[in-house]
Parts: sequence; structure tokens; C-alpha cells
Amino acid sequence: MPGAGASRRFFDLWSRVYDIPAVQALTYRPVQDAVVARVRARPAGRIVDVGCGTGLLTTRLARELGVPVTGIDYSNGMLEVAARRHPGLSWLQADATALPLRDDVADTVVCTESFHWYVDQQRAMREFTRVLVPGGRAYVALVAPPAEVVARAASAWGRVAGQPFRWRSPQEMRRLADNAGLTVVEQHRVLRVPMTLLLPAVLNVFERP
Repeated sequence: MPGAGASRRFFDLWSRVYDIPAVQALTYRPVQDAVVARVRARPAGRIVDVGCGTGLLTTRLARELGVPVTGIDYSNGMLEVAARRHPGLSWLQADATALPLRDDVADTVVCTESFHWYVDQQRAMREFTRVLVPGGRAYVALVAPPAEVVARAASAWGRVAGQPFRWRSPQEMRRLADNAGLTVVEQHRVLRVPMTLLLPAVLNVFERP
């Protein structure tokens, strides 16, 4: 999922609490709801979930949309939980900057709450472009702090803790997408109570021309 900048063991340990209902309800479920609604509104063939974690969104997309979905994560611990949840899906261990997929293979790429861990975010965005078919869309959701000082403080804490990450503003995400050959379709703030004001999530929707 994140690459060499973050410890894989950190995510293996996080997989043990990732599925706690309160954690999901407050942090992940609102973003997943927003992604599912948008993907459902636009017919899709194969979906790739990058940074799939324990596979909650992956399995939901497969169940509700009835299309092939592949989950990819950096953490073996996360994938072990995901494979137990839905052994019939395809689960791959890989770094987001080197996806083990052919070119032009996916109609949809989803990436929720993991992009901030990627060491080379521009390279990851180019990988999204590479695996998408023309007209395919990438749905990338991450925290976009309203104040730069919040982002800097959080990043500094991450470095001290040994788990460096980088949140991106909507403007920065547009630049990354443009440099990767993607066009911006939508940037939508997702309501998450009580974290909306301090740590608002933004769902970025990009399309490969």
C-alpha cells in the first residue's frame, strides 16, 4: 500500500483493529458510501481497489455492483483478513507505485484513506492512469486539512512516529492528476462526524481521457 516509507508491520498490526465498528463508522464508512454511490451511478467493468485494507469496500463493491473487483494492499496482515472475508475475490500484495496489472485493464480504480501513505504519490497516480482504460475513472479519497499548519503538524508527528505520510490539498491533487494525464471530474468534501472540521475528507474523481 504505502511503499518503503512506512513499516509494513504497522499496517499488519492495524489490521487487528481496522474492522472495529466505531473505527469504521467514524473514519471509513462515510467515504466508502460516497465512492459506492458514484461508481454505481456510472456502469463499470473491472474495479481495482488500491490500498484495500481488510477488504470491506472491495467486497461491498463486488456484492452490490456484481462486477469483478481486485483488492491490492501493501500489508499481508490486511490481506489475510480480506481473504478470509471473501475468498472468492482476487487479492494481491503490492506497492501502489508498482501495480501488478497490465496496461488498460480496469474501468475503475478506487483508493480510499491510503494515498497519504504513499512515498511517491505522483508515481502512484501514474500507475492509476496506466491501468485505467480510456474513459476510466479513479476515485481517490484522503484527508485534506483546511489549514496548512494542520497538515504540517500531522506530517511532523508522522515522521517522529516513524510512519511518514503526506496529506494533499485539493489543489495539490489536481496538479498530481494533471501531471499523470488525468482530468479532474469532481472534488467533493465528505461529511464525517465529528472529524469534518479538523480532518475533512475529500473525494477526488479523475478520468483518463
